[in-house]
Amino acid sequence: MPSEFIMATLSQTKEIFRRAEAVCFDVDSTVIKEEGIDELAKFCGVGDAVTEITRKAMGGSMTFKTALNERLSIIRCSREQVNKLITDHPPQLTPGIRELVDRLHQCNIKVFLISGGFRCIVEHVATQLNIPLHHVYANQLKFYFNGEYAGFDESQPTAESGGKGKVISMLKEQYSFKTMVMIGDGATDLEACPPANAFIGFGGNVVRPQVKDKALWYVTSFGELLKELEKI
Repeated sequence: MPSEFIMATLSQTKEIFRRAEAVCFDVDSTVIKEEGIDELAKFCGVGDAVTEITRKAMGGSMTFKTALNERLSIIRCSREQVNKLITDHPPQLTPGIRELVDRLHQCNIKVFLISGGFRCIVEHVATQLNIPLHHVYANQLKFYFNGEYAGFDESQPTAESGGKGKVISMLKEQYSFKTMVMIGDGATDLEACPPANAFIGFGGNVVRPQVKDKALWYVTSFGELLKELEKI
């Protein structure tokens, strides 16, 4: 790609970000430092087996739903274990995310969290960032009445490959948004553009080479995005 074309598309991406009506963030390794499912697996004593499947899923060698199913059937966490994880090892916010979300809210830009992770963990993160819970899209764990693991809600769009794009299309329809931006570290975030009008790759916690190569705008700190919002 000629460098002047890359510069033009970079400045267009920045302009779309400044004009955005809504910004959607991935959660694991973007808004928070860790991968929620890997933390849950470690907490339940099956960390290594699950990390291996996560790696395969990220590499694209199995569908997202298959990978999710396989990992959860190894973890088989109870409701009690999930609650204890959140209490004992609360998700660690990535530096700068709180300030960025506050600034977006001040600019009247709606903020959504779209995650292939678990709603119980993502809601905890949303509360810390003053993001309304109806702006959270994530996978729902299911438990039997005695609290034992009973699977996950396979009907959620976030349980599918391409699910983040489906959520963005739905939000565009529901709120009549013209301009939406997706921010994240992974391939599933990159794939959500389109329907997102722009994608910003985030490498502050982990750099995924295939995302870095394809993102028109790639940042390693949320400070870079804050600086751009100062131009509004």
